[in-house]
Amino acid sequence: MDTLVTGVALIGLIGIGAQWIAWRFQLPAIVILLVFGVLAGPATGLLQPDEMFGSLMQPLVGLAVAIILFEGGLTLNFQEISGTSKAVRRLVVIGGPVAFALGALNAYYIGGLSLWPALIFAGILVVTGPTVVIPLLRQASLAQRPASLLRWEAILADPVGALIAVLFYEAFLVVSGAHEIEGVALRVVLALALGLGGGWLLGRYLIRMFIGGHVPEYLKVPIILVAVLAAYALSNMVLEESGLLTVTVLGVALGNSKIASLTEVKRFKELMTILLVSGVFILMTASLDLATLVADLDLRAAAFLLVLLFVVRPLSVLIATIGCDLPLKERLFVGWIAPRGIVAVAVSGLFAGLLVARGVDDGSRLTALAFAVVVVTVIAHGFSIGPLARLAGLSSGGGGGLLIVGATPFSIALAERLKGLEIPVLVADRNWRRLSRARAASIPTHYGEVLSEVAEHSLPLSSYSYLLAASDNDAYNTLVCTNYGPEIGRANVLQVGKESTEQGEKEYVVTLGGRQFLGEIGGYNALNERLLQGWKFRATRLSEDYGAEEWSRDRSEEAETVLVKTGSGRLLAGPALKGRTPKVGDLVLSFGPAAAEPKSGADGVEAEAKA
Repeated sequence: MDTLVTGVALIGLIGIGAQWIAWRFQLPAIVILLVFGVLAGPATGLLQPDEMFGSLMQPLVGLAVAIILFEGGLTLNFQEISGTSKAVRRLVVIGGPVAFALGALNAYYIGGLSLWPALIFAGILVVTGPTVVIPLLRQASLAQRPASLLRWEAILADPVGALIAVLFYEAFLVVSGAHEIEGVALRVVLALALGLGGGWLLGRYLIRMFIGGHVPEYLKVPIILVAVLAAYALSNMVLEESGLLTVTVLGVALGNSKIASLTEVKRFKELMTILLVSGVFILMTASLDLATLVADLDLRAAAFLLVLLFVVRPLSVLIATIGCDLPLKERLFVGWIAPRGIVAVAVSGLFAGLLVARGVDDGSRLTALAFAVVVVTVIAHGFSIGPLARLAGLSSGGGGGLLIVGATPFSIALAERLKGLEIPVLVADRNWRRLSRARAASIPTHYGEVLSEVAEHSLPLSSYSYLLAASDNDAYNTLVCTNYGPEIGRANVLQVGKESTEQGEKEYVVTLGGRQFLGEIGGYNALNERLLQGWKFRATRLSEDYGAEEWSRDRSEEAETVLVKTGSGRLLAGPALKGRTPKVGDLVLSFGPAAAEPKSGADGVEAEAKA
């Protein structure tokens, strides 16, 4: 028991530690997880999953994969598919089957897998990994259309690969004589009915229970989690390994229900998925036999990877997007970017064990090939997406941008200045008239409620590293920052200073809302009054001849630093500026009195922005 507890704690520590290091240094998480897993397992022997977990290893991995696939099913919303572009729908509906067919041929003829492992592995590799794609899009600062294509493809097609793999595994069981076809057909129908019916009943039950007050809100997530585990176990009792299919369908059914606050459920599942995906990946990596892995990755495996990268993915995208209004450079770009995620390794490891147990010897190769595919695609696409986007003119400017919620005189003046500096900016407001000045200045705008589900999926968040809630309503600003904090980052959601009450106290607790914008002068009224008094935005590029000392000397004591764009192109605002001294190469945007003129002719000082 002590060994088991130690193993679980060690896996959690290594997995989350790797995730944090990946976030801190802006590296693909899967690469860090791979290194840590190898060091903890084959390299040092510190973690030995087979000895620690024994016969529990396969069931634990199965349960973890079941929850991961359920979370993927939750993201597949049919209304969202109908609302996406023609190109996205074609990538999912046409590109998926084409990629599967080409992938199966590649795995069978080039990779040397036997028929059933080839079909199952091709199904797993149909989709890209949203856990890898979305962070890459944020780092690369792609233009809106190619970023939207890659993001939606990853989200909407996420459960498709697992569904294909499960169905072909069931077909293998029939052909191998493990099950009668009539019984399997009946059980597949029962499994689908359990998933669809369970999702529908669970949705209706939760809606009625919450409306009627029979179940408290805090039990919503636990009830759903227990229902998923129960459906997985019950389905496996009806049909061996059909639980994965059932929970995926259950997720799709629940994701298309009308349950209020489903976003809360999705966020909890995302947190669970991070823990489980990290843990499963560490387990799989630590269980590797390096000698067997090297033996499996032969010349045929190398040829398989090359065909996957340069033939299967590009050809499937080009075929799927025929007739779409997309330039060839965008089609080729999307056809190149297809990193596979940790889920591919987890699912491949599960089916590898099942196939080997059924006497399919080369089923064990799925794990090695999955590791190779994930590592090669993450490295190749992760390090090339930025340079290729800039080369093809598909970059949104690099370094992130600012999403402003609330069209006010101050926010529009700020947006005009950012646009002049070629820093991505977008102004969102639910009042059409308030956006008129922004539209007249050719500033990108979003008309609508940013708290709606439509906005959550239509706003190109990957182009913006910061959000500023700048409306005249403190409560609304607080709600916007609280809602988008998990998506953009708690330290990256800012709001104009919360106004004080008559007693001089702030109205909201510090755990809600965003970080205060521009300190004491950052209140809504204060900012707009200062704008009327003639305060202006000034951008200063620091150089060897005009550095931080000269800049500090020339600026007004009342002026506040709005943001900094570093020499490397990274955008810094809010808490990131605290205690930081500007450096040579930085572009510093300040807001201060008009009288605070910098010395004329000072090197690196740009002309002031007109308010």
